Amino acid sequence: MMNIKQIRELVEIMNSNDLTEVEIEQDGIKVKLAKKAYGGVEQVFTPVAQAKQETATISEQTVPQKESGKEIKAPMVGTFYRSPSPDEEAYVKEGDIIQKGDVLCIVEAMKVMNEVKAEFGGRIAKICVETAEPVEFGQVMFVIESI
Repeated sequence: MMNIKQIRELVEIMNSNDLTEVEIEQDGIKVKLAKKAYGGVEQVFTPVAQAKQETATISEQTVPQKESGKEIKAPMVGTFYRSPSPDEEAYVKEGDIIQKGDVLCIVEAMKVMNEVKAEFGGRIAKICVETAEPVEFGQVMFVIESI
């Protein structure tokens, strides 16, 4: 099965070569990447019948339960970092009070570090992603309680 790094490399190849579609088959799993009209990349997985059952099991395990509170979601596909560098403290931790505009984390995409700022104030109820984990567009990264 392809890992997220290999899929990211395909996306980078697509973007750098102005391709609108890439299709690859590996270990019985077919991966097709196609750009949407707005320029984003759509990922379509077409596993063979045997792999389909395994994929469904993995998906069920990785779906987080809905937390109460407002969500701050990933603005892009990339790698999540809680601090500006490995030897520095995290921007925020669970229980911290934040204000609108505070930097919460960094999402690295294609070697560019993008600060993610709070869209509203509150208390960090839950940090849903660990440092150096990949995030998908729209994935919940933080749950914020109103105070």
